Amino acid sequence: MKQKFLLLYALLLCVSSAMAGGLKLPQLFQDGMVLQRGVDIPVWGWADAGQTVTVSLADAKGKGKVLSSATTTAGTDGCWRVELPKNRRMKAGGPYTLEFRTTNSISIKDVLLGDVWLLSGQSNIDVTIERVYPIYTDEIDDFSLDGVRLFRVQNDTSTHGVKDDIRPTSINWKPLTKENAWLFSAVGSFLGKRMFQSTGVPQGIIVNSWGGTPIEAWISADSLKRDYPMLVKRTQLFQNDSYVRAQMQANGEASRRWNEILNQADDVQNYSRLSYQDADWQEIDQKDWNWWGTGSVWLRQHITIDKAHAGRPARLLLGTLYDQDVTYLNGQQIGQTGYQYPPRRYDIPEGLLQEGDNVIAIRFINKSGAAHFIPEKPYLLCFGDDRLSQNPMPRDVIPLGTTWKMHVGAQMPSCPSGDVSLQNLPTTLYNAVLHPLAPFALSGVVWYQGESNVGNPSPYADYLTKLIGCWRDRWQRQDLPFVVVQLANYDGRQQTGRPSPIVFQSEPVNSNWARLREAQRLTSEKLPYVELATAIDLGETVDIHPLRKKEVAERIGACFDRMVYSKRVALSPRVAKTVVNGRDIRLILDQPMRSEAELRFFEVAGADGRYHNATARQEGAMVILISSPVDQPRSLRYAWKDNPLGLNVYNPQGWPLLPQQIEL
Repeated sequence: MKQKFLLLYALLLCVSSAMAGGLKLPQLFQDGMVLQRGVDIPVWGWADAGQTVTVSLADAKGKGKVLSSATTTAGTDGCWRVELPKNRRMKAGGPYTLEFRTTNSISIKDVLLGDVWLLSGQSNIDVTIERVYPIYTDEIDDFSLDGVRLFRVQNDTSTHGVKDDIRPTSINWKPLTKENAWLFSAVGSFLGKRMFQSTGVPQGIIVNSWGGTPIEAWISADSLKRDYPMLVKRTQLFQNDSYVRAQMQANGEASRRWNEILNQADDVQNYSRLSYQDADWQEIDQKDWNWWGTGSVWLRQHITIDKAHAGRPARLLLGTLYDQDVTYLNGQQIGQTGYQYPPRRYDIPEGLLQEGDNVIAIRFINKSGAAHFIPEKPYLLCFGDDRLSQNPMPRDVIPLGTTWKMHVGAQMPSCPSGDVSLQNLPTTLYNAVLHPLAPFALSGVVWYQGESNVGNPSPYADYLTKLIGCWRDRWQRQDLPFVVVQLANYDGRQQTGRPSPIVFQSEPVNSNWARLREAQRLTSEKLPYVELATAIDLGETVDIHPLRKKEVAERIGACFDRMVYSKRVALSPRVAKTVVNGRDIRLILDQPMRSEAELRFFEVAGADGRYHNATARQEGAMVILISSPVDQPRSLRYAWKDNPLGLNVYNPQGWPLLPQQIEL
């Protein structure tokens, strides 16, 4: 309760600091902010109609000399906007003070001038530093960069058109430290550090993302209504606020009541206890176990702890589970997770592990699909350091067995759901959390999204073109740089609720993941000032949220190096030319490649459109297909699979050839 009060108090301070008399500023304008260097700086807000507003940027050191200023008058609607003219005195760095004066005044302190980046999309932008900590432990422990400031846009939706401002947020231009970044975007944190080290100037990282959202939610109504009028009408169906509130309230009540009945029917207290006799429970192996049912199912595993480990604090790694779990050790709850994706890393307090017999009890709570383990993830007790960066297996561990005792706790009917999920409707996120950010000056945008559109990838290239276009229109910058992150390799099982063994796709397949990646590639090649940072080799077969976010940030940064700073850097190789002579196909790339004896994942099709595997080799900047069953090849595909694990066409800098389809 005390923490909630302090958070509310902090948010109220943020609001009050940005308001004085009739003068009000957007949520982006707060102490510690980063303003874009080298441009006329847009500043805007609200005041009483007809009120004169003066804005000035002053050096916070010494006498506080004013470096740039502008004056305007609030319109009849109270809105005002100025641009602070750039000049040679406005050097990157700081600190500066941003002063607003009417009949009252507001001072924004500790302002830095540098580069500002907007990162948007769905859950792979959301993945936090806490989630990736075990593989970058030393680096995250050493996070301490005042020159990198973090801002998290608070989630919000609107079905009624665009909003003027975003909601207050708790991560508002905080310096990059381990504590501040712990629940902040890992990609954003690593990108900020990387760009600071590369440029030597302050970096502002604005993260504006929402897990599970489709691209349509981030596009303006004006951009959609001509070609996709039904999408706009779909959102209009939810403009009755009373209906939406009633649906959400009913959904919450149904879920609450479902859980209440479940808990009354389930023997939680007994099934979690060490002394409970589970000898008559069914024995299962987690590698191939799944439970198709609705309600709860319990799994118990006994582990023997020696004297050396008894009483010591530890961490229990339980991979990832479908869907919800509550986990106990010797009858004491040590952790719970409300949905399938986060890794289960539960701390065991000192004194709970006893010498001899101990029991881990997992209560799966299932509302759909099949309860199951993701067996390829780590399952172990870890004492001390659980980092994964230097060694895939921590030094002092007790691996869990794969055998568990299973018992159905309480079976339930399906849980009624009236959830309207406004964040998944077309235009709602553009309206509420994108439109209000402009015209805040930016260096560039990162777009990392697409997983939620894999089910229907056909219109994605058009959607992505419209998104980039309407965002550039909103900022009135047709050269606003975009880096699109191409989706990582992934086999699709984690999100289905339908467990199955890993299937490595050796034969040609019609992959929706490949089709969406191709839409991302084609859009990046069609539009100016757009680069593609592929993650096709940075994914995890069984995890839609791969952890190698630093490497993703490095590739994003290299793309910005080329677009924003005009640096000569090597990115993913591109096919510059194709030469076809019968079955002989040669791809001329735009740069030399790393030497490999045999190249994987090439496929060729003839006039019938059926693809067949082909073998290939590499000579310098040339890929030569040396064996193909197709007499008259018409098209070629590379890495056209959900999970092309082990692709091996790379340039010397470590950038892979992009998955793609080429008409010959």
